[in-house]
Parts: sequence; structure tokens; C-alpha cells
Amino acid sequence: MRIIPVMDITNGVVVRGIGGRREEYRPIASKLTASSRPVEVAQVFRDQLGLREIYLADLDAIAGGPPSWSLYGEIQALGCRLWVDRGVRTFADALELAQFGIESIVVGLETVTGPEVLEAACRELGPSRVIFSLDLKDDRPTGRLTAWKQPDAHGIATQAIEKGIRRLLILDLTRIGMGQGTGTQDLCYRLARDHRHIEIIAGGGVRDAEDLRCLRDCGVTTVLVASALHEKQLRPERWQE
Repeated sequence: MRIIPVMDITNGVVVRGIGGRREEYRPIASKLTASSRPVEVAQVFRDQLGLREIYLADLDAIAGGPPSWSLYGEIQALGCRLWVDRGVRTFADALELAQFGIESIVVGLETVTGPEVLEAACRELGPSRVIFSLDLKDDRPTGRLTAWKQPDAHGIATQAIEKGIRRLLILDLTRIGMGQGTGTQDLCYRLARDHRHIEIIAGGGVRDAEDLRCLRDCGVTTVLVASALHEKQLRPERWQE
């Protein structure tokens, strides 16, 4: 399995996501490091776990604030490749990330204005650089659903693929940090079965190597993980089995 560590960042610190309730997020308490500074956490992922690709959720930008450009640059300077969710709403937002040199641009259902943004991003930036995050809350899509032909999870994913998406993240926000598994296995399996050329990515609530095996059996090739890494429930020898 390809493991991508996650950093949720607000006010310049890495916080632990809890069920998508961002007002309750607090600085991480990690067994890997005593620090909650993003650059130091990124160094730990790189040096202790050998992970150089990092998913960065810029919570302040997702809420409508300016992106943390200097922080992105500091982490890139470590030799890390970033996946960034800065709350892309329009193609201009995605283009700005691309021009800054962000390798993987996350366009989330929660914030994007509609499927035409995905189409423009895939056409102008290339589908290998764009990740569509199918954001769910309690299994149901969240965001501006009126812009989508079929506002159910499978229908939205299918339309995104029709617009050019080749990298699809399935993420139930209410599962983040809860240690109960992703809860999206059936959806991942169905999408992987119906669209064999798509990279299926899952995250939110991954606990251990058994969760990784289950997701792999559902067609998932890439997994986002945070709490299980900080709690040392997942170590490199386990995901390399």
C-alpha cells in the first residue's frame, strides 16, 4: 500500500482531526515527536517513517482565509512532495497552487463550485496532478450538490471521472480521527470495480494493518493516515507486508 501521512494545519500548528468537527481540533499529541510545528512533523514523517509525500489540509484556507504559502515552501524545501487541500473553489485557486509548484492539487467536493472546475483543472494542469476528494459526512456527499447531475456519492464520482479525474479520494469527514475505520469500503469497491483505470484513495479513521488489507481488497491503492502513525499503530514494516 502507498501510505500518505496527513497534516491538518490551522494557526500554524498541526492539529488532530476529530470527526470533521474543526472547532474541536487541538494540537497533536504524537508518540513520534513532541512538536506540533508542521515542518518538524514533516521531518519526522520523512526521517522516521521514510514518507516524503504528505497530504496537507490547510484548514484556515478551507475556511476562506489565505493559503499558507510560506509553510508550503518550507515543507517542500525538506524534499517532500505535497498534496494540498486549500479549499479550491474555482479553477483560479487550483492554478495558483500549480504555479506555486504543488505536485498534487486536491479539489474537494466540500468547497468546489461545480464539476466544470474539475474539467478545467484536468484539461489545463493534467489529470495526474489533480485529485478529486469526494467529501462525505455520515456517508452522504457534502458541498454544493445542486451543481451535480446525480447528487449521490457514486453519481458524483462518476461525473467527476467523466470530467477527466483519474485520481479519486473517498473521505468521510465524520470518520477522521475516530479510529473506527473509513466506513467507505463498499463505495471504494464499487468505484474500483466500475472504473479500473482510476487511482482509488481512501482515508479517515484508518487504524491498523488490517484496515489496510481490507482497503486493498476493495481496490484501494493509496491510503491517507494520521492518528495511527502518531500513535505508532502503523509502522513501515506493517504497510510493506
